[in-house]
This record gives sequence, C-alpha cells and structure tokens, in this order.
Amino acid sequence: MTNLLPIGQFAQASGLTVTALRHYDASGVLPPARVDPESGYRYFRRDQVRTAQLIRVLRQLDIPIEQVRGMLAHAEAGADLAPALAAHLKAAEDRLAVQRGLVHGLLTRLSDGAEMNHRVTVRESGAERVLVRGATLKNSGLDEFLRTAFQDMYAVAGRGPLTFTGPAFVRYHGVCDEENETLVEACLPFWEDAAQPTDLPEGMSVLDLPESAFACTEVSGPAAEFPAILTAYDAVADWISSHGFAFAGPVRLVYRRWTGTADDPGNRFEIAWPIEEPAQGAP
Repeated sequence: MTNLLPIGQFAQASGLTVTALRHYDASGVLPPARVDPESGYRYFRRDQVRTAQLIRVLRQLDIPIEQVRGMLAHAEAGADLAPALAAHLKAAEDRLAVQRGLVHGLLTRLSDGAEMNHRVTVRESGAERVLVRGATLKNSGLDEFLRTAFQDMYAVAGRGPLTFTGPAFVRYHGVCDEENETLVEACLPFWEDAAQPTDLPEGMSVLDLPESAFACTEVSGPAAEFPAILTAYDAVADWISSHGFAFAGPVRLVYRRWTGTADDPGNRFEIAWPIEEPAQGAP
C-alpha cells in the first residue's frame, strides 16, 4: 500500500476530480490499481499520476473519450502521440475557420440581408446531355471527390473526343457540410449529336437533363470560398421563395472560371437553381 494513493490524494495530484476518476474507471480509461473489496475505495499507483494528467489535458482539448483510450494504448505501446495531436489541432483550426466564416456571413445577412449582396437573375437553358459521376458525402470529402471525378470524366471525354456545350458544373441534392452528407454529382455537358462516350468506368454514366429556367447569382474571390459561398445559395433560395416560384431540382454550382485552386481569387462560380411556376391551386 506504500506505493498506492487513495483516490482523494490522487485527485489532488492529477488535477482530476474524484467524480471524473470514477467516470474514467467505469469507462476503462484509467482503472485503479486496487479496489478495497469491502469499502469499494479506489487506490491508484503513484506512476499513474502522469497518465491521469495526460488524460486531463486530452479531455481539455475536447478529444472524445474513445479516442483518448486509443491514444493511451498507443502511448503504452511506445508510439509517439505528436502526430495525433497535430492532426487534432489541424482539425480544430479548420472547424474554427469554418465557424468564423459562418458567423461573419450570418452577421452580414442580419445587417444587410443576403439579397443586398447577391443580384439574382433568371436565365433559360435547353435540354442537356451530361457525363456524370456521383457520390454521397460530407463537405470534408467534397474537394477530393470532385477532383478525381472530373479528371476521370475528362479522360473519358478525350477518347471521344466529346464536344463540350458549356462549362462543367456540380449538382447538389441537399446541404453538403460537416453536419449533413448528400448526393453530389459532377457533370460535364456535351453535344448529343456528335461523338458519344464509350467504355464508361464504374460509377460514371450519361444523363439527359430537361430544359429549365434557372434563378442565378455569381460569386468570385473570397465570396466563392466555403463557407462564405453558402450565403449565395441562401440568397437564391430566398429570391425563389419570395417571388413565388417552385424549386424544380437540385441546385447547381457552375464553373464560369476555374483556376484549379479552391481559394484562388480568380475563380468565378454561378449558383443556378432550377425553377418553375407553381402548379395551379398550389398553396
């Protein structure tokens, strides 16, 4: 017992509360070295103090308890925790950047209104034939998917070669952020009366889209970056609702000018939402 500390003293040494120590015992993260069979009182080894201190800091970093358990197991096996901590810090910084952008956009919208910063127009588009590849994902996987999808589709188009009839675009069937995953479709429009694609790889197909009217706005520079661009989507949706139109399909992100780098100020995108007149008698 000389090498053991009762839970109260161990709590003082580690900076954890007695309640937290009981919780970490129950979750298997920090079991005591001995439990008195009669009183149920917990005792910890002195060399467990450093482990408890590490747990305290990891939890202060908002690392989930399951991840803490795994990190401790790796540390006990001699693994370096630095890469895992660096990855956690990078993810936290990315989340903070997104939250900062969302707050800035919300404050701008509350003060000016989204429509004040985005001019919405209507354009007509004929029927289109597109090469398409889709995936269901969150925003964190979006850039990699689109990069790979368009590379594969341009390779297929080059074998035709296909005659493009307009810029590439992406169709979003729902909200794509870190809280929601949705179907995302990368699209290349091509002339249906010329060469047609052959030997399509798995997951790639040809889709015929009907003619449609679109409510549109354009964004460029910082306004075209995520999450600032979400304000443009909101502005178009608000315009459609306030002008009495019906939503007629998934919204498009059209690459009017694309430099190849997501945060390049030279990028120019169009947000284009298919619309139609509401049916007679619709509420």
